Amino acid sequence: MDEAALLQRPTRRPRRRRQPVLAAIDLGSNNCRLLIAEPRGRHGFRVLESFSRTVRLGEGVASTGRLSEAAIARAVAALVICAERVRRYGAFRLRAITTEACRRASNVEDLLTRVMDKAGITLDVISADEEARLAAVGCAPLMGDGYAGALVFDIGGGSTELIWLEADEHEPVYAVSLPVGVVNVTETLGDVSIKAMEDALRPSFAEVAVRMTAVRPFLADGRHLLGTSGTVTTLAALALGLRRYDRDRVDGSWHESMQIRDVVEKIAALDLAGRAGLNCIGPERADLVLAGCAIFNAIHAHWPCQRLRVADRGLREGLIRELMCQDPT
Repeated sequence: MDEAALLQRPTRRPRRRRQPVLAAIDLGSNNCRLLIAEPRGRHGFRVLESFSRTVRLGEGVASTGRLSEAAIARAVAALVICAERVRRYGAFRLRAITTEACRRASNVEDLLTRVMDKAGITLDVISADEEARLAAVGCAPLMGDGYAGALVFDIGGGSTELIWLEADEHEPVYAVSLPVGVVNVTETLGDVSIKAMEDALRPSFAEVAVRMTAVRPFLADGRHLLGTSGTVTTLAALALGLRRYDRDRVDGSWHESMQIRDVVEKIAALDLAGRAGLNCIGPERADLVLAGCAIFNAIHAHWPCQRLRVADRGLREGLIRELMCQDPT
């Protein structure tokens, strides 16, 4: 079944809706995420369903330059589930993207072909610049009132995006995507301390800081960090003392940046089994969370804003907002 048929022939429609249903899929280097929503008002939308599954698509790409057969199979299986849910809601429009792992993999066409054959979905391999832009679009509504601006960061499986937004400017002051994420950092550096990871990451972030300053000095006073991704939402959940992850409490929550660094320090003191036993981490992500913590520390070291706002949103929400702006006919 091709993508047009996927969107036009729902197997079951929950109920008739006045607004067109929109769907967005983000196949990242670690997770496959789906968001189905309907527009509300001029700029808002209501989430009808979301789905996330760990697929580790970027596993091994840093060393081999290829997507493994096992990773492709996991991704395709997750996207088949996404396709079924998109059909169920009779989505009027769908956009599906994939990011760093597929930008780097020499056999990406194998994945794209199998996804179309098995799920009827066209995957768009987006550029690093577009990934940064979509992350900003998805998170921008959470920029704090009374702040001059925010540094948005998205720590992914294969890359980290940094986007400097100012409250009174429509376009980002500066945006960059670095090819460092929790999967490739973990695979490249192996079982080392968080300090060793930070030492390895420091030159990349220092170079970004220099380039950003050449455009305009970033002043931490009056600005805040705005973080999205599994790493920062997990750190926020732990800082809030949640027994289980609760999106309603995490999304939009404010934290002192040093409080989050204290959580990082506690995680870093644990071994793999100890990290796996923590609420909101578990065995599935215990081996990756330390790399995410190191990336967060590197970001805060170069952009030491006092406060951090956490967003359980990102590329999918950016995609939905852009689909809302398209001609509905």
